[in-house]
Amino acid sequence: MRAISAELLKLKRSLAWPIVVLLPIVLVLAGAATQLARGTEPENGWDTVWLQSVGFYGLFPLAIGIAILGSLVWRAEHRGSNWNALMSGPTRSLSIVVAKAGVVAGLTAIMQIVLVLAVIAVGKLAFGLPGVLPAEHIGVAGLLVLATIPAAALQSALSMFLRSFAAPVAVALVLSGISTAALLMLGNAALVSPYGLATRTTLLGTGSFADSGAITPEDVAGIVVASAVLTALLIALTTLVLNRRDTRI
Repeated sequence: MRAISAELLKLKRSLAWPIVVLLPIVLVLAGAATQLARGTEPENGWDTVWLQSVGFYGLFPLAIGIAILGSLVWRAEHRGSNWNALMSGPTRSLSIVVAKAGVVAGLTAIMQIVLVLAVIAVGKLAFGLPGVLPAEHIGVAGLLVLATIPAAALQSALSMFLRSFAAPVAVALVLSGISTAALLMLGNAALVSPYGLATRTTLLGTGSFADSGAITPEDVAGIVVASAVLTALLIALTTLVLNRRDTRI
């Protein structure tokens, strides 16, 4: 708990907050921009606004956002002798890995909340849609919070071992592109990739790319199981590698 508390204190003045807030808002506005410019209404109401918002968001901007958050969370540890201080301290490697990955996952979860609020705001204020955002879309956003934990754990691990701020972001861009292609060719087999898992969940129920348009119990169960297994494997592997590292990098 001390490791997590220490990480939360570091977030007070973090540059991560603009990413958490602005990235989903900008992409929701970008998705609605064409119809706003034409002055037309969404053909299928809330479903159209949701698809326009998450269709592009889930392909690679989400992965890049998580990667930037990972780099920002680890940036302080790569300055001066902070890495040596961290590794020579009493905190166990597992606690360090879990605390850092947990902070990245938490920030990513808040990003999904902002996404939902932005969709509701655009639907109500820009298009004047009746009612509220359907529960299935809110449910997918909740599932996305879980499904992005493996990507957060992987990006935290990359940012741990790479001093470069940009390198983990570039890795996320490349691997998310490969994972999207794998989703198209292999379907749910691409869930073995943290990026494929995040993209698949984002598009759940939209009928786009590899999605059928229906949300089945099998789809949800597959995402939950993949999220749990990938998170456990990534945390265990990262801790194992960190235990074998020298204090200097």
